[in-house]
Amino acid sequence: MSTPVDDPLGPLNRERSHLAESRAALRAMREDVESLDIGDVTANWVNAQVLERQINERIKALADLSDTPLFFGRLDYLHAPGADQAEGADGERFYIGRRHVHDHDGDPMVIDWRAPVSQPFYRASKKDPMDIALRRRFGYTRGDITAYEDEHLSDPAEAATTSKLLQQEIERPRVGPMRDIVATIQPEQDEIVRSGLNGTVCVQGGPGTGKTAVGLHRVAYLLYAHRERLARTGTLVIGPNRSFLHYIEQVLPALGELAVQQATVDDLVSRSAEVRGTDDAPAAVIKGDARMAEVLRRAVYSHVTLPTEPVVVVRGSRRWRVPAYELEDIVRELLDRDIRYGAARDALPQRIAHAVLVQMERSGEAPDDRVQDSVARNAAVKAAVKELWPPVDPAKLVLRLLTDADFLAVHAEGILDEDEQKTILWAKPVRSVKSAKWSAADAVLIDEASDIVERTHSLGHVVLDEAQDLSPMQYRAVGRRCTTGSATVLGDLAQGTTPWATRSWDEALAHLGKADGVIEELTAGFRVPTDVITYASRLLPHIAPGLTPVASVRENPGFFDLRETGGTDEVVAACVELLGNEGSTGLIAADARVPVLAEALDAAGIGYLDPGEETTEETRLTLVPASLAKGLEYDYVVLDEPQAVVDGEPDERTGLRRLYVALTRAVSGLIVTHAAPLPRQLT
Repeated sequence: MSTPVDDPLGPLNRERSHLAESRAALRAMREDVESLDIGDVTANWVNAQVLERQINERIKALADLSDTPLFFGRLDYLHAPGADQAEGADGERFYIGRRHVHDHDGDPMVIDWRAPVSQPFYRASKKDPMDIALRRRFGYTRGDITAYEDEHLSDPAEAATTSKLLQQEIERPRVGPMRDIVATIQPEQDEIVRSGLNGTVCVQGGPGTGKTAVGLHRVAYLLYAHRERLARTGTLVIGPNRSFLHYIEQVLPALGELAVQQATVDDLVSRSAEVRGTDDAPAAVIKGDARMAEVLRRAVYSHVTLPTEPVVVVRGSRRWRVPAYELEDIVRELLDRDIRYGAARDALPQRIAHAVLVQMERSGEAPDDRVQDSVARNAAVKAAVKELWPPVDPAKLVLRLLTDADFLAVHAEGILDEDEQKTILWAKPVRSVKSAKWSAADAVLIDEASDIVERTHSLGHVVLDEAQDLSPMQYRAVGRRCTTGSATVLGDLAQGTTPWATRSWDEALAHLGKADGVIEELTAGFRVPTDVITYASRLLPHIAPGLTPVASVRENPGFFDLRETGGTDEVVAACVELLGNEGSTGLIAADARVPVLAEALDAAGIGYLDPGEETTEETRLTLVPASLAKGLEYDYVVLDEPQAVVDGEPDERTGLRRLYVALTRAVSGLIVTHAAPLPRQLT
């Protein structure tokens, strides 16, 4: 492999020229869309609105981000790829970029990284060149090409070496929200990214292994490969909190994908109840247990009663009698079909009406469907349905379970013991659903009950990030959103910081309804420096003894320092020291310590941001409560009082996992400050 080349008189100028021409072509593509006159192609107002929205989205997708390279690599094939492989190209040289760009004749100038012809950029090697003669990587500064680096994959005389430009891109300072990794995707990551739509993939990855980026890029790839199908069914990215979602929200738009929704699990179930209360850990654990699904199912179907009286339908001068035993057969048949409660309730009047029509036909009449519908709406039939299969309000049902000890005992018998039932019962009575102070776990229960009554709408694909912190009932809530689709599950068992944290991915996939999902493990660390991840990995035997420690692939070992301090002034001084470097700095502390540190920063005149806020040239320091640090990353981190982070959690194991998360947020350097002794697991 050649070293990065900067040759203003030779190939570099030609590459810069191609970049300028590609940018001009992209502008022309955008202008073509902007110039469309929808008045000539729409017949009505609705079509015009739909088309206008599609055009606006297309215009946004064709935006040229000046600081973002339009292409980052080039492939020179030994032979021209087949027509079915190339994205409309008939040559043997392809520029690989974030989106497709073509000239006025329709010939491609930049090939989308997701196209089949682009795949060798990520997977070709000296051992398997994949018909590639040359792979060229480009180095950029603020959107301009400043260097390039060549690999002659089919040349046996050239030894395989590490790409300097690739290493520089991996170690580039982090400023602002998460960015895409299309220029640095590794072969093992690419296999996950390009896995098919019909299968569910679970990615176990330690800090800095790129699991979140891999999940987002898989969405982008699936939208490319199955756009029409996913346009109908929809896609969704689920994150642990709003700060995290804000941090990742620009990745997909940078790849030209604007139609992917983002939400937290709480957002998904928010329609069920307004969350205004909290549970203590024991109650939350039981409410999040998968056994609650059966308790709820029993409670819902307990409203069904078997008939004791016949239904008599009067039509004109005739009376049609459906005896109780026949009604019982209808009710039992609907119960045995195991369909949604609401769907069965909707079917019941039609079944009763059909029984009446059978009698009519036996008597010589010839009723049609209109007669059956009329009978189904008969007052006697409606009254019978209301008595036999009454409507169920999911929120009222859950409220009764949590406030009526006898009702809970009946439906939890053999499932929850007496102590568990007492743990989830509310201490004070509640007058109504509206006045109830629902917790997040309660909202999930109502969502489960709602699905028992009426089927939840399913999407084509769901990405679930930081999945290790979900309860079994939360997994079920997510699984309901992709019953007819697939999922990408991302997480790290060592970073589970809830009392109900996932113990195994097999168990999690079963709760999600995707027991056949494939589990992949990423162990190469691209974000956390060697010295930092080595120190943090001291905790693994205590929090996740079965996991493989992350092995950093960064050439820079990173800056790491342990400092015993005498007060907050020295913590502030450490922040000032790290702010002298390029990039972002995070001050991570136990939640209880945040107000004290905020006061110290204010006194020193140092501005700071809240988690999820975008850094600026003037403000590059973020004050991060340890509870919100998961999923975030900063070039440099000051971690304040590790023992306080541990003590801030309900138990030591959870506290050590929270500390592991906090220790692994740094990209270039970490200073650990402490006045109290360090946790024994670190010493």
